[in-house]
Amino acid sequence: MAENVDVVIIGAGLMGAAAAWATSRRGREVVVVEQFGTRHSNGSSHGSARIVRRAYGDGLYVGLTGRAFELWGELEQQSGRTLLRMLGGLDFGTNRHVPTVAALLHEHGVEHEVLPADEAAARWPGMRFEGEVIFHPQAGAVDTQSAVDAFLAMAETCGAVVRTGLAAASIETHADHAIVTLGDGSQLRAATVVVAAGAWVGPLAGHLVPLPPLRVTQQQIFHFPRLDQAAPPWPSVIHEGRRPIYHLAGGRDGGPGDDRKIGEHDGGGSTTAATRSGEIDPGSRARVIEYVRDWLPGLDPTPRAEATCLYTETPTEDFILDRVGPLVISSPCSGHGAKFAPLIGELTADLVTGTGAGTVPDRFRLASHATAAPASVSL
Repeated sequence: MAENVDVVIIGAGLMGAAAAWATSRRGREVVVVEQFGTRHSNGSSHGSARIVRRAYGDGLYVGLTGRAFELWGELEQQSGRTLLRMLGGLDFGTNRHVPTVAALLHEHGVEHEVLPADEAAARWPGMRFEGEVIFHPQAGAVDTQSAVDAFLAMAETCGAVVRTGLAAASIETHADHAIVTLGDGSQLRAATVVVAAGAWVGPLAGHLVPLPPLRVTQQQIFHFPRLDQAAPPWPSVIHEGRRPIYHLAGGRDGGPGDDRKIGEHDGGGSTTAATRSGEIDPGSRARVIEYVRDWLPGLDPTPRAEATCLYTETPTEDFILDRVGPLVISSPCSGHGAKFAPLIGELTADLVTGTGAGTVPDRFRLASHATAAPASVSL
């Protein structure tokens, strides 16, 4: 006999945890099921550092970042935890259209300045630049693991139940409910099931809803120590040159002291959630070391820590957020979703409760993905 609940959320990463808080604080009975623990490193939400920023080459996302920052502030205040480290953000590179990014920041009232490369290098010793550089203060990093902890703790204070070590084996949909069968054979019957399972979204829900093609890739990240540990911390950086590179203050992941977390955006090979190797690609390591030697003379070019994570990418790099019958699909993915987590939680709760009509951007809906051209987002 299936256990009856109101809302089941599959996945306790950033998006599932955020949805749990947003939905439970609206008075809904929420059960979160997570196949691993809440501090696992098998998906996309682990670690202590992800970039948060306002700068995009796409007005939709610039606007959404503003509301996301408001909600991050609310989470910090209510949970009593400091989650954001606001060090500012830098954008530059031959493929980063600086005038467009600057115009969009201006349009949305975001404080920023445009600097020549030599002035930027003088302001932030140890980094090199090319062309014009945009700096905006409303950027930095979020401690992702602490954010997951905060979302879940706040959800539990609102009555949510978090069950770990239980995989969702299958989902069966009906006109007014869905049944989730768990790995131990037990079942949950719910009016709404939110699938926020990251790289597991396709295997769980691809046969139930018309998902766009999802490409799962294993990404590599590397930590390099600062040579001058007494120097002020650097802002986060988006460098779109020959290859798109991001780097930011590394948080706890790289060990003690100030270091930089560096990765190639979309520099990974195709895999699946079940078959990822977890092994570092030596080609990516070599390219990132070369990048450090060329562009970051203020770092020791020998990485002191390295890890892998997963991207789940749509062809457009837009997020997926929609409801089909009793299922809500939440896949804010493509390597740039972390900064939006509390907003995605609220939008997911809108879909669960049927409130806030029109709050989910049309581009995130499944119908838009079915007709959109590839690579529409200018990150």
